[in-house]
Amino acid sequence: MTENTRPASEMSDDEFAGQFRAWLDANLVGEFAEIKGVGGPGSEHEFFPQRLAWERHMAAAGWTCVGWPVEYGGRGASLSQQVRFHEEYAKADAPARVSHLGETLLGPTLIAHGTQEQKDRFLPKIVDIAELWAQGYSEPGAGSDLANVATTARLGEDGKWHIDGQKVWTSLAHLSQWAFVVARTEEGTSRHKGLSFLLVPLDQPGVEIRPIQQLTGTSEFNEVFFDDAVTDASMIVGERGEGWKVAMTLLEFERGVSTLGQQVGFARELDEITRMAHANGSAQDPAVRERITRAWIGLKVIRAHALRTLADRDPTGGTASAAKLLWANWHRDLGELAMLVQGAESLTGPTETSEGAPNDLRDPENVELALWQRLFLFTRSDTIYGGSNEIQLNIISERVLGLPREARPS
Repeated sequence: MTENTRPASEMSDDEFAGQFRAWLDANLVGEFAEIKGVGGPGSEHEFFPQRLAWERHMAAAGWTCVGWPVEYGGRGASLSQQVRFHEEYAKADAPARVSHLGETLLGPTLIAHGTQEQKDRFLPKIVDIAELWAQGYSEPGAGSDLANVATTARLGEDGKWHIDGQKVWTSLAHLSQWAFVVARTEEGTSRHKGLSFLLVPLDQPGVEIRPIQQLTGTSEFNEVFFDDAVTDASMIVGERGEGWKVAMTLLEFERGVSTLGQQVGFARELDEITRMAHANGSAQDPAVRERITRAWIGLKVIRAHALRTLADRDPTGGTASAAKLLWANWHRDLGELAMLVQGAESLTGPTETSEGAPNDLRDPENVELALWQRLFLFTRSDTIYGGSNEIQLNIISERVLGLPREARPS
């Protein structure tokens, strides 16, 4: 066993964080130095092959899936060690992870609900970053209303699930080999009843993936069409018709410890906007100074809430909903603050190459302006994806506060 693969339980939090920090310092160099800070929401197209190589480099050194139990290839890191891991990664300005859905969502869900065969088949490939995963939840008529799923799956005599329907806003489906899909497997059911959680290969004739061009001009989201797509009967997680429970388990992991690293990134963005305000003189405006101060306070509130509720398994979902509302609204407002600080320049776009395509956003002539424009545009979606503001407010009002249910169409 090498020093980098010792179980985390044998180390203090400081030793664990220090070891990871030292590894990052020694390895974010050479070919990986150019990808520091790239990727993430709105920028997933940036340097994807290099980021994939970087993550496989992490895997070879034992720095993926650190929170998983040792028997499944993880390091058995405690909750506090995982917090330190994500914070050190963000502080190092390391590139955005490409296997987030597999490592932080599907893997823990399979550990909780999967069969031994499923764990043996999929977990090692997630640890090694040999397979990437997409999330098949949202649909055109059921975005944040997951219980209204219309995609169907029937079990054929050939021993396979046959899947028909459409998913939308499927992040990185065009770069993934598999998707976990919530589909309706029981005829005549509605809402959360009769759903099943299926593991579906994407490289097959019955699957069509169409990228969706976003406001930013990039396409990290996709539409995914299933036309008699198939997966083996054994590729169901949990019991047939009880996929809602599995899907909700996964959503608990979605708003887990990795959000602490996200907040370090938010703090870096706020620091850069503050620096820009001082550089261009907009910080002399009392209104701008107030907005910056409010943003700083808001970020402290987000972190305090996250630390206070990190281990909270709230059955109502209210804790997770409050967290989503806090950071989504804060980040949207930060994009507006960036435009305010830039002033009239925020209305002009990046220059173009001779071929008429936008220059690489890392070009010194374009980087700062385009970076903040992209932040402003993409953060409009923060209050929609992962559960819209309206849905989160309904969860809090109805499940936590006990207010009357909002009127629903019959």
